[in-house]
Amino acid sequence: MGELVLNRLLVTYLRPYRRELTIVLVLQLVGTIASLYLPSLNADIIDNGVARGDNEYIITTGVWMLAVSLLQIACSVAAVLYGARTAMAFGRDVRAGIFHRAGEFSAREVATFGAPSLITRTTNDVQQVQLLVVMMATMFVAAPIMCVAGVVMALQEDVGLSWLLLVCVPALAISIGLIVSRMVPQFRLMQERIDQVNRVLREQLTGIRVVRAFVREKAETDRFGDTNQRLTDTALRVGRLQAMIFPTVMLILNVSSVAVLWFGAHRVGASEMQVGALTAFLTYLVQILMSVMMATFISMMIPRAAVCAERILEVLDTEPSVRPPDSPVAELPGRAEVTFQNVEFRYPGAVDPVLRDISLRAEAGKTTAIIGSTGAGKTTLMNLIPRFIDVTAGEVRVNGTDVRTVDPEVLRSRIGLVPQQAYLFTGTVRSNLLYGNPAATDEQLWQALEIAQARDFVEEMGGLDATIAQGGTNVSGGQRQRLSIARALVREPEIYLFDDAFSALDLATDAALRAALRPRTEHAAVIVVAQRVSTVLDADQIIVLENGEVVGTGTHRELMGTCPTYVEIVESQLTPEQAA
Repeated sequence: MGELVLNRLLVTYLRPYRRELTIVLVLQLVGTIASLYLPSLNADIIDNGVARGDNEYIITTGVWMLAVSLLQIACSVAAVLYGARTAMAFGRDVRAGIFHRAGEFSAREVATFGAPSLITRTTNDVQQVQLLVVMMATMFVAAPIMCVAGVVMALQEDVGLSWLLLVCVPALAISIGLIVSRMVPQFRLMQERIDQVNRVLREQLTGIRVVRAFVREKAETDRFGDTNQRLTDTALRVGRLQAMIFPTVMLILNVSSVAVLWFGAHRVGASEMQVGALTAFLTYLVQILMSVMMATFISMMIPRAAVCAERILEVLDTEPSVRPPDSPVAELPGRAEVTFQNVEFRYPGAVDPVLRDISLRAEAGKTTAIIGSTGAGKTTLMNLIPRFIDVTAGEVRVNGTDVRTVDPEVLRSRIGLVPQQAYLFTGTVRSNLLYGNPAATDEQLWQALEIAQARDFVEEMGGLDATIAQGGTNVSGGQRQRLSIARALVREPEIYLFDDAFSALDLATDAALRAALRPRTEHAAVIVVAQRVSTVLDADQIIVLENGEVVGTGTHRELMGTCPTYVEIVESQLTPEQAA
């Protein structure tokens, strides 16, 4: 099964390089023939030159051997060059395929595979298959040619010793085959262990502050040590099996050489063959066994590459649950508006839906706030608007058009999203803000920073060219949120989605930021998800979610008289004077 999957991956991604592979095949054929021709020339020198004392024959044949050797070297170098280039191009294309496929995944597929596994499949797994392609192009192609042609050439030298080939070659193939068969499950387990190490290491690096805050360094060190030890144990088992291969090959090779010399000496003594022929036969036998060794060495790599190919194709064959429409709508005319009509969302296999019967409307020029307890479905609701996930029932409409019929790029170009987890990319403040609008001027960037209450600390950092570390780890949580808000403002979208985007801000900064936002967003539809009541008090419309259902809609004053869930949330955060 694994070999069939590997074959499908190789055929698919090597098809554009048929010309290069044909050149490799021709070069390997010529180089192998030249290599096989050399023992015959050597035998001629011994039998017709050395034995007869004919120096001229020795020199003439030696020059011819030198020319053949140079041809063999040139073909081998060229074959390796073309083979390596083809393999590198293959690896590049497969990595690009995985990357683009993963880029199409919705949040559901990303969660199914997990980021560490996707990283391993894009790097280590591709590298293993790429290494197999290199070895096949440089060694495996030559192995069957050398084996078959070597047998023919050996028979031409002496048929009487041919029975040794029937013993030595199967003995080597069977011995190596038994070792390789035991390595297959270990290779599969090794890739899983690599996934686990990547996952643990990623968790620990991402959560290093939490680890230190709770003094869990030793526990996390032990956890990584256990995971790493399991990978080490698996690698050692594979290594022990690999270590058996070369001694086995050398044992059979040396025993075979002794047998040829033993039985060949008797034939030479009986004048049934010449010394040169014996030397040539021995060389051909060694070449045949070496070709079998090369084939088995590459066969040893096939099981691991097959496992990696399965994991790669698992990603490539996974169809995203969110697919672009066949005939996408390319325009969204009219004023910004987001409408939910009897929306339901249920994860595959889940007993209960996360959202059920959600109906609401967010209009341009108004702020719609969504509030509820943790796990109420607020973020899921927000993810439905830009189609990070799709509804399982009902409709989500933007400007009156079902989002499932709109070109995803057109849809998302109308939206400025500030996610729940503010993420910044490695680079500078400028490069992060330009994600919102690559054509934005410095004046627009500073204006967005000022509205987001981020101008002061950006100036202290060194301005727009101040360095931002991966994930924004060199700035605080509140600063990351403000930079994320500025990034959305630079885009100047029709719809703003703030998914708990003010949670890391102090109350004064929160109030100042929201006050500065109003003039900027007066013509846009603004949807704010929040857990803090103070953030939503002034909203034009507040939606209260509980267990995935809308249990209240209205302004703050209206909900205080009609929605017990909202009253409970308010009373847990505000004093009666503040809530009034």
